[in-house]
Amino acid sequence: MRVLLTGASGQLGCELRPRLAAAGFALAAPEPEELDLARPGEIDSFWRQNRPQLVINAAAYTAVDRAESEAAAAFAVNAEAPAHLARLCRDTGAALIHVSTDYVFDGTKSAPYHEDDPVNPLGVYGRSKAAGEEAVRALCPRHLVVRTSWLYSAHGVNFVKTVLRLAAERPELRIVDDQHGCPTSAADLAEAIAAIVKRLRQEAQAIFPWGLYHYCGEGATTWYGFARKIVDLLQERGFARGVRVVPIPTAAYPTPARRPAYSVLDCRRIEAVFGLRRPPWAESLTPVVERLLEDRRGAGAGRPGEP
Repeated sequence: MRVLLTGASGQLGCELRPRLAAAGFALAAPEPEELDLARPGEIDSFWRQNRPQLVINAAAYTAVDRAESEAAAAFAVNAEAPAHLARLCRDTGAALIHVSTDYVFDGTKSAPYHEDDPVNPLGVYGRSKAAGEEAVRALCPRHLVVRTSWLYSAHGVNFVKTVLRLAAERPELRIVDDQHGCPTSAADLAEAIAAIVKRLRQEAQAIFPWGLYHYCGEGATTWYGFARKIVDLLQERGFARGVRVVPIPTAAYPTPARRPAYSVLDCRRIEAVFGLRRPPWAESLTPVVERLLEDRRGAGAGRPGEP
């Protein structure tokens, strides 16, 4: 099966590439300079050259706050590009796996969001991702939309790496404690998607369980709880000694974009249909922190006391 992986250098893409290659897929994983998703002509040209049978769209404009002033750029990547890919997949009989976000919800629920709950994004980023979902579902019969949340890894820009950096610079970290969600290891999500793709290779597409699914780390927390666990892991390993993590309300940390106060995802559908296990987020966090510390040691940083 010929697979096109967009966003190959992002958090999820970096985890997906080795897994798909090891499974024997003919993988095209272009870097951003090789395929600009904001340019439909480049997508068409790349499509003609590679003729994919499956597209995994892991690319996204993810600068949530900057999106408020760069709406056109966010919609180009998060809505218009998925729509273009969906049309190409429909017209050529290819399948499409599209990765989306918990930020399509407004956070007014007090129980985990199901796939069928109505979306109501609060900001430009969420609106662009909701538009991308809608286009994929409307245009491509053979689609999977997988919503995830609070993605972290040893790659790219993410909350774990930010906390490590700040813990080396400050004695106190003030972190929001009234936004609830589910941290998700990019490695865990990649394992899940790779398992789904392997099943797709073996199963007739006519009976494959296409549709909308949620996948995130097991268990919910707040950004404060997430940061507290990261710092605990650092301190257990002799780093970030004396660093305190202080909970604050969202009102004390204003940002250009509003975030949902509660975006916990119900993942029972993907567990039941594909038999996937979701590791607890805190369990999956440990190897990521250890990997980042190893990288810093290798770069000559990370003396005990500073990550």
